[in-house]
Amino acid sequence: GAVLAVVAVAGELAPVLGPPEDPQPQASASAAPATAIRSPLLIGSVSRWVHAADDLIWRGGPSRSRRVQAGKPTLTGTTPRLAASMSTRHFLTGAELGAAELRALLDRALELKRAPLSSRALEGRSVALIFQKPSTRTRLSFEVGVAELGGQPVVLRSDELQLSRGEAVRDTAIVLSRHVAAIGVRTGPDELLEQLAEHSAVPVINMLTENHHPCQALADLLTLREAYGSLEGLRVAYVGDGNNVARSLALLGTLAGMHVALASPVGYSLENGISLAPGASGLVTLHTDPREAVADARAVYTDVWVSMGDEQTADARRAALAEYRVDDALLDAAAPGAFAMHDLPAHPGEEISAEVLYGERQRIWDQAENRRHAQKALLELLVAAPA
Repeated sequence: GAVLAVVAVAGELAPVLGPPEDPQPQASASAAPATAIRSPLLIGSVSRWVHAADDLIWRGGPSRSRRVQAGKPTLTGTTPRLAASMSTRHFLTGAELGAAELRALLDRALELKRAPLSSRALEGRSVALIFQKPSTRTRLSFEVGVAELGGQPVVLRSDELQLSRGEAVRDTAIVLSRHVAAIGVRTGPDELLEQLAEHSAVPVINMLTENHHPCQALADLLTLREAYGSLEGLRVAYVGDGNNVARSLALLGTLAGMHVALASPVGYSLENGISLAPGASGLVTLHTDPREAVADARAVYTDVWVSMGDEQTADARRAALAEYRVDDALLDAAAPGAFAMHDLPAHPGEEISAEVLYGERQRIWDQAENRRHAQKALLELLVAAPA
């Protein structure tokens, strides 16, 4: 069947029928430059964010780099600091990042993974974590991550907030801004997140919404970086329901220069729901045949067939997605050495086989851990105290 290739051109989508000429395209030198970051920064003495060619790049001091390479990280010095005059930045979809900034964030996440207690970017500060949806990995990784950065996580459930009794989102955003350094939100409607960001004086972070799961995508890219070193031109297949996880993987994956091949049955595709970042240089292709999508893929990603809120259509979903299970046979059709990925929770026997989930051909548990490290790097960038 035909393949729909979706190419990022100046932040817009150009659909082209037919297979892509290059199954693993390299990043284009003419790709539109990232425009998310243009403000000056104050530089820390050892760990620092600096500008180069209008993009934000993480750099560490030479002595620290040698220690990290020797396997004995001893990170000291000041944390990266955003200038006091910089306007508030939010992380709602992932498109807020530039391509070089994303690479720098992943570099920093790797450093924080090697030395998890090395940064005190949130010393004496609090982060509000609002949960209107159930959570295991998101809550655990954010709570532990904020604490490791020296901060205090403040968990707020939906039934504990006056929002549940009709208080205005604007009022909630203003009050929270007076007390905390950042606000994380795990909810359903994207509109609630957007309203909070509109009225908040501190960064708002999307911990999951109906349409996006960008913190998960950061952990996914970190896992792939650990496995393959570079993300440029890397082909990754996503097999299953075209949901928020698939959308965020496509958005941030193409920003990193990857080829993201999405395989979904008719009616479950992202064909009409993909909007790539202005600096994206990668490629998205849409498929109905999962074996076609995984050809030459270095990783095969899947997610649950019945997400939160889809319970009423559970039977229809399972029937439609029955041929999209990630098992050993599907991994055999991918590139040699390819491994499975899953954002969890998993349902072995449905979207993934138990043999793959608990076997040696996966990096799923690395993904779950990498949520913490990637989110800590994100918090450092967004919340670092002004000098």
